[in-house]
Amino acid sequence: MKSQSVKIERGSGNVFADLGLPAAETHLLKAELVTRIDRIIRQRRLKQVEAAKLLGLSQPDVSRLMRGDFREYSIDRLLRLLTALGRDVEIVIRESDAGRPGRLSVGT
Repeated sequence: MKSQSVKIERGSGNVFADLGLPAAETHLLKAELVTRIDRIIRQRRLKQVEAAKLLGLSQPDVSRLMRGDFREYSIDRLLRLLTALGRDVEIVIRESDAGRPGRLSVGT
């Protein structure tokens, strides 16, 4: 077998930024919110039809969301889906570390 040299590069922690996508921080935040929604649905062992009813979505929309197709969803809409699943959403604004621009994140 012929061995090939593979260059390995450490990621930034945001795959969307690493791929050079615009609005990478927003995409990451939305992905984190969708991950939370998916986790809640799985923990509650809801079928997609049941989740759809709770969320006010169609079953195909839930399926697309769970597969990571969330571009059409705003952050606001994802937050409303979390509240429909019985979660309180709290937004905290604080100063960033000195010399660093602010960032968006999802805490526990």
